[in-house]
Amino acid sequence: MKIKIKRIDATLPLPERKTKGAVAFDLCSRDKITITPGKIGYVPLNVVIKVPEGYVLYLFARSGTHKRGLMLANGVGVMDVDFHGDEDEINAVYYNFTEDPVVVERGERIAQGVIQKREDVEWEEVSSMKKESRGAFGTTGRI
Repeated sequence: MKIKIKRIDATLPLPERKTKGAVAFDLCSRDKITITPGKIGYVPLNVVIKVPEGYVLYLFARSGTHKRGLMLANGVGVMDVDFHGDEDEINAVYYNFTEDPVVVERGERIAQGVIQKREDVEWEEVSSMKKESRGAFGTTGRI
């Protein structure tokens, strides 16, 4: 699948999968950003991506990002198909949960993206699903 992409700064690399088995492509920071303790910082990811109709781009933290004291403030980023104007640079919104400033360096791989097919849904409202309910999270007794 060919995806249209615009880099804000062409000296930084295009997003890429680092291994053959990688599900997601890495995105890097366009600027050096310092996120102060207990605050949110916006990390510009240097790209505008035109997500094809019928697909969605999910933005995730890289698996080791929590070791730096950062977590995505919104859990998962969702990029819609109509978010691709020339100024619609994708940003990762990170929360610094430490007591120290965290520096994200320019060019650092700081987020990862996955483009997936999405389905349209039509709701079919019912008065009951099934008689017996299973319970809430953790009701199987496993942690």
